[in-house]
Amino acid sequence: MSDIGSWNEAANELDEIVASFDEGEVSVDDLFVKLERATQIIETLESRLDATKARVDELAPRLAKVTEAE
Repeated sequence: MSDIGSWNEAANELDEIVASFDEGEVSVDDLFVKLERATQIIETLESRLDATKARVDELAPRLAKVTEAE
């Protein structure tokens, strides 16, 4: 359960968790487990976004040089 898979898989799983809360399908026993999983997914997706932003920020100046040279 620790692997969150692709972005879409993770987002779908998070949607399912939220839907189960909205529908009142979560028992007290499962509440902590689902909250912990949702937190893990959110933290992982945030980390992926930060890494992607860093790569884009790194490539942007190189792209600007190429477009200026044309």
